[in-house]
Amino acid sequence: MKASSSVPSDLDIAQAATIEPIADIAARIGLIDDELIPYGTTKAKVHLDALKRIAGNPLGKYVDVTAVTPTPLGEGKTTTTIGLVQGLGALGHNAIACIRQPSMGPTFGIKGGAAGGGYSQVVPMEDFNLHLTGDMHAISAAHNLVAAAIDARWYHERRMTDAQLGELGLDRLDIDVFQMSWRRVVDVNDRALRNVIVGLGGRLDGRARETGYDITVASELMAILALADGSDYASALRNLRERCGRVVIGNAKNGDPITLEDLSVAGAVAVLLKDTLHPTLMQTLEGQAALVHAGPFANIAHGNSSILVDRLGLHLGDYVVTESGFGADMGMEKFFDIKCRVSGLKPDCVVLVATVRALKTHGGGPKVVAGRPLDSAYTEENLSLLTAGLTNLRAHIANAKRYGIPVVVAVNSFHTDTKREIQRITEAAIEAGASAAVPSDHWARGGEGARELAEAVETASNEPADFKFLYPLERSIKEKIETICTEIYGAGAVEYSAEASAQIADFEAKGFGYLPICMAKTHLSLSHDPALKGAPTGFTVPVREVRASVGAGFIYPLLGTMRTMPGLGAKPAFMGVDLDESGNIVGLF
Repeated sequence: MKASSSVPSDLDIAQAATIEPIADIAARIGLIDDELIPYGTTKAKVHLDALKRIAGNPLGKYVDVTAVTPTPLGEGKTTTTIGLVQGLGALGHNAIACIRQPSMGPTFGIKGGAAGGGYSQVVPMEDFNLHLTGDMHAISAAHNLVAAAIDARWYHERRMTDAQLGELGLDRLDIDVFQMSWRRVVDVNDRALRNVIVGLGGRLDGRARETGYDITVASELMAILALADGSDYASALRNLRERCGRVVIGNAKNGDPITLEDLSVAGAVAVLLKDTLHPTLMQTLEGQAALVHAGPFANIAHGNSSILVDRLGLHLGDYVVTESGFGADMGMEKFFDIKCRVSGLKPDCVVLVATVRALKTHGGGPKVVAGRPLDSAYTEENLSLLTAGLTNLRAHIANAKRYGIPVVVAVNSFHTDTKREIQRITEAAIEAGASAAVPSDHWARGGEGARELAEAVETASNEPADFKFLYPLERSIKEKIETICTEIYGAGAVEYSAEASAQIADFEAKGFGYLPICMAKTHLSLSHDPALKGAPTGFTVPVREVRASVGAGFIYPLLGTMRTMPGLGAKPAFMGVDLDESGNIVGLF
């Protein structure tokens, strides 16, 4: 049960922890010294050639942790993921967490870090939430190299004849700057960079054009890292290189797509990313292994850790517990329809995290704003408000069961929740078809606090499952979009802007229509509109723009006002982060 402010902070708990040598954690799950690339003594990358050695090991159980539609504060999915791993450890299982590396956008923005919380954390917490082993920076550098290559090529083609280009071994790409989809990235929330003009200045400063910035975790290169696959390092590297070459950055003036291969930059991009293929090994507060790899957002990208890290964990552990970003309509849907489709791996169980706070929001409760005290509606018993919000819980259970997978509801408890409120949620979950519904206070008690949840997951993971995708790839792009909107979100119709319809027609004409769909929409509602709470139905979803991430392997519609670069609030989290007199980090949460 999440405690009051009188208890130690997440950072205090993490800094007081005794962290085991990472070599001991590795040995415990069956890795050998030659498979570790140490970064100090508390974290290490795991060389992907380990996959070759352990390929004959049986696969463990595959558990995905998702959630009801959250508030802006988050409902403790990562904390539950780590708590469940610790709970399974308390039952005697070799359980491994496979999670994403957080973006420094939310770390310094609203939510703070993503290492879990309380006594269910990944440590060292500071390393996890900040630079870790440099993968995020490698992706930013590789992505922005592409942006520089585009502007350089456009600049020089204007200055040079075809003969002059030919002397350099180059063909004229004839880039159409008005059909350019590749933007720059940075791993902070900076709304001022959403739309920019580059190339201002004199004749030698480039050519002026409109462009913009996305957050690094929205980069297609991040999605490629998360969806690359292979049986060892060499095969994964080949897959990464091939995907990089397929990336489409825009069109030539004749309408032909231009790829990173056409720009002759795909090889350099792969070189910058080659070491990112090795996942990072860390540990929970109770000494279980945590494998950290990739970090795509779920409301912008597909919101899951990598296929490679899950594959590694499944051959090493009895259970792999992974986490899909935001609500089940976001990360879980993409986990099933994109990630599992690429990997061929089949999940055994879904854990749906629910909180009294979130469900009261969906029942019509006052707005929850980060940095402001919660209204008394959330800190005092209010069964009528909670009951009204249970429609959201039921919708997410139905969506998970639509894929043929058993569902366990985990009620992430806070100290202000009452027994009657928790009981109301668990009863409604069972009535809606969940295999089990249990309260969990892993935040305060670690693995022991998640023991009942672990037992429920153990049982559900052995139930019969009939996993199936939501849609076949053979459907048209619009049919796939409309299937997600109507069956997962509850929409009555989908409306396309003229630009979106033209983009879809162009993608299908170019042969990209076979790709799965990765929706970019708000995480604060089942719909496209954050103001629509509960389980709305009959609304019309506006598709504003559609992009193709051909290298990653999905079509990327933007719904409503969804942004690919978040902004900072009036009092962001970075304001409390500092160093004390001893050089220790303070204020990180």
